[in-house]
Amino acid sequence: MASAVVQSLSLPSRRDVEQKTTKKSGKETPALLERHVKHPLQHRWALWFYKNDKSKTWQENLSLITKFDTVEDFWALYNNIQVASKLSSGCDYSVFKDGIEPMWEDPQNKCGGRWLITLSKQQRHTELDRFWLETLLCIIGEGFDVYSRDVCGAVINVRAKGDKIAIWTTNAENREAVTYIGRKYKEGLGLPMKIIIGYQAHADTATKSNSITKNKFVV
Repeated sequence: MASAVVQSLSLPSRRDVEQKTTKKSGKETPALLERHVKHPLQHRWALWFYKNDKSKTWQENLSLITKFDTVEDFWALYNNIQVASKLSSGCDYSVFKDGIEPMWEDPQNKCGGRWLITLSKQQRHTELDRFWLETLLCIIGEGFDVYSRDVCGAVINVRAKGDKIAIWTTNAENREAVTYIGRKYKEGLGLPMKIIIGYQAHADTATKSNSITKNKFVV
């Protein structure tokens, strides 16, 4: 599925990037290729990591790891960090557009919400890493057409009771944009029609009185 999404988004695959080199004097010079043939993304993105250390505040546990703005730099990063399924329980990865922090309070997020995928404990070993990669390819590849501008980023939560993946958007009241993103996201993950995913407004999640947040939209 990942290769299919890469192709549909016109992003070179890992294999394409790694195999392309420029020869000079009979020697391969990947540095020369890197300097001249990188494929820019439409936005610059930032990778954040959250580690649940109970001795620290939530914001102290959140760290900015790095930023990237080319296809090649994305694959280099993805290939050199721990896959999500190997993270300790309580950890998160977040990938957001540069300038947007992965928290409800950020001005770009506070009126928005998230399309949420909830996985069982068993799916950590079968689906989690694939779903997370597909999610990243969707957002950095501008896979939602004109409504890609409404996407803020994506988050993966690794938890003992079950993992979660979400795409965050900037305006929970923009039904047209939100539902379009949801349908394309579901398609990108290859989920069957019978599987329903829900969109939750951050404001509703922040004020919920129990562990369940009502879905604002479903696809």
